[in-house]
Amino acid sequence: MDFEYSDKTKQLLEHLKCFMHDHVYPAEAVFHRQLQEDRWGEPAILAELKIKAREAGLWNLFLPDSNSGAGLSNLEYAPLAEEMGRVLFSSEVFNCSAPDTGNMEVLARYGSPRQREQWLKPLLAGEIRSAFAMTEPKVASSDATNIETSIVRTGDDYVINGHKFYISGALNRRCKILIVMGKTDPDNSDRHRQQSQILVPVDTPGVNIIRPMTVFGYDDAPEGHAEIVFDNVRVPADNLILGEGRGFEIAQGRLGPGRIHHCMRLIGQAQRALEMMCRRAEQRVVFGRPMSRQGSVREDIARSACEIEQARLLTLKAADWMDRYGNRAARDLISMIKIVAPQMACNVIDRAIQIHGAAGLSQDYNLAQHYSYARTIRLADGPDQVHMMQLGRNLAARYGAESD
Repeated sequence: MDFEYSDKTKQLLEHLKCFMHDHVYPAEAVFHRQLQEDRWGEPAILAELKIKAREAGLWNLFLPDSNSGAGLSNLEYAPLAEEMGRVLFSSEVFNCSAPDTGNMEVLARYGSPRQREQWLKPLLAGEIRSAFAMTEPKVASSDATNIETSIVRTGDDYVINGHKFYISGALNRRCKILIVMGKTDPDNSDRHRQQSQILVPVDTPGVNIIRPMTVFGYDDAPEGHAEIVFDNVRVPADNLILGEGRGFEIAQGRLGPGRIHHCMRLIGQAQRALEMMCRRAEQRVVFGRPMSRQGSVREDIARSACEIEQARLLTLKAADWMDRYGNRAARDLISMIKIVAPQMACNVIDRAIQIHGAAGLSQDYNLAQHYSYARTIRLADGPDQVHMMQLGRNLAARYGAESD
């Protein structure tokens, strides 16, 4: 692969870095202060930044469709996502935040003309937000075939009953639409044809948001992670996406880009943690000399730089393969980055916390919340163990069939 970024990417990246420096970093403290005043609304500073980003042409950068987005390949988008990942809320500034990106890709790829008109257009415009409701508390949702939520056809409608939790984004008052995964054909002998996905407006009667789930005590406002009970929720039959029994297929198509976007953002978080680690080590004096002169500190810095670069290169290779050969052909590389990048970020951020001492655990730095996010991604979009199981299976089958 060509390790040199395209001219288009270089120009956008420089533009994005300048925007981050001029507008996003200075807004971090304001964002958190305004968020305390209204946990589930949109901080005013965020709305202001979105207007500036759109005017600057930094909007929908994730979308390969040049009619609605920047028309970038996965490889071209990677360094931009990394840069946005340095600040937890900044992806939304550019309308590139999860779970909206995945939902927009689902609607763009699989949605009907009516579905795209009603829901994709306002999502692309940043007028609303969305959530993806798959995970359930009573079953091992890492195996999506276990999902128990029922989607039953009744005349011209579908009726939905089920219990979901950790539904990211659903607590935000600007979240207007849920993509819900459940079973339309639970008795189908093909377990991967039992599931379907359906669009459910949040204000539909019977959609009961029970509470926000926390992650290490963080409620991750203003998006949050909702526990939701669907109690005889009735929606029109044409809210079904693609057709009955296509839910697993849609999920696989959605998760490929989503997984790599998470990894790209995590690399940005880890890189920022490394830079903070270095500054702290240079400025902090312990036992009569800067921390950076302590051998163990230097080792932590060096090891972190190596791990970040390894994860970055592996992520770029996965992105390149997705562009060249498609998501299915790149599935082993996608599994590799999903295993490697979150663990790398956890390790690097943990070292940065340690070098910052007690302050690293505090609200004065972003390290604790960044660690929480990185640890979450070791479970989100498939836990480490599932990716290792699938990767090991594929590799054993591939090389086991070869003769010496």
